[in-house]
Amino acid sequence: MKKIMLLGLAVLLVCAVAFSGCLSNDKDTDVIIGYQPSTHQMAYTSAKALDWWAENLTQIEGIGKVSDKSFPSGPSEATALASNAIQAAYIGAAPLIPSIAQGNDLKIVAAVQINGSGLIVPTNADYTDPTYFEGKKIATFPPGSIQDTLLKQWLADNGVDMTKVDIKGMDSGEAQTALKAGSVDAVFLPHPAPSIIVQAGDGKVVMDSGEMSPDHACCVLAVSQKFIDEHPDVVAELVKVHADATKYTNENPEEAAKYYANITGVSESIILQSISDWDGAWISDPYVIEDYVVAYAKSQYDQGLVSKQLTSEDLFDMSFYDAYVKAN
Repeated sequence: MKKIMLLGLAVLLVCAVAFSGCLSNDKDTDVIIGYQPSTHQMAYTSAKALDWWAENLTQIEGIGKVSDKSFPSGPSEATALASNAIQAAYIGAAPLIPSIAQGNDLKIVAAVQINGSGLIVPTNADYTDPTYFEGKKIATFPPGSIQDTLLKQWLADNGVDMTKVDIKGMDSGEAQTALKAGSVDAVFLPHPAPSIIVQAGDGKVVMDSGEMSPDHACCVLAVSQKFIDEHPDVVAELVKVHADATKYTNENPEEAAKYYANITGVSESIILQSISDWDGAWISDPYVIEDYVVAYAKSQYDQGLVSKQLTSEDLFDMSFYDAYVKAN
């Protein structure tokens, strides 16, 4: 009898191990999505709060866990995407350009948002026109970011002597602290930072980014060509969830603000104020931003930041968005 019981236990153990292997396969691919804590990327936080990322992606055969990683700005996130440390990125379009120009095969598969940044000076500053910034220090995201690219182009287009402007690369928190301390004369940052600064009484917005370049591209959803080749079904689902979450965020901004606040720790009232203040818009159609992103590539080439002029074909893969539109 003892032998029979031991044999039965052994069989149960083997079955349990086999069943456990079915539940968690070491060969499953985990998906890490990069994002930045900005009002620009609220479609991401909406989908996260609604559990759409994990719920939808883990239904695909061979996909294991779905998680995320927050980045302070785009350049470091582009590096993570190129090295496969993350599999998808909510990121500014401009930081992808140097990475692609250096030979990393990354592709924009959807738009995320347009406009939505602000140029801020101290509340007592007597701003007149762009030449005001000659002899001044401006903090913005690091070289290659949307904000850095747009700011430099706007200053140059308005006749500012760029040799007289000191542009400091900082993340949002550092820039806000620097403005408050008086160690810089202005900051150019994405929302919600402009609303946070104004609410604190530390500055005033003198120019929205949409005034600098109307309806300019900002954030996008990007993946690597390697990930497209290996997991086209996952990329298709990423685009679908993003497009659905963009629609949800536009239709339910107050709920989306609550989700964003819960995930990032920024107060809900500030996020609602940011949505009221900003000139941005959440979108998913990559065709809307195509010309702007190619223009960013030209601007970075003209500034000597990249050695190769990139085309739309180098930067975009529209096929997944096309398939989403056809299915919906």
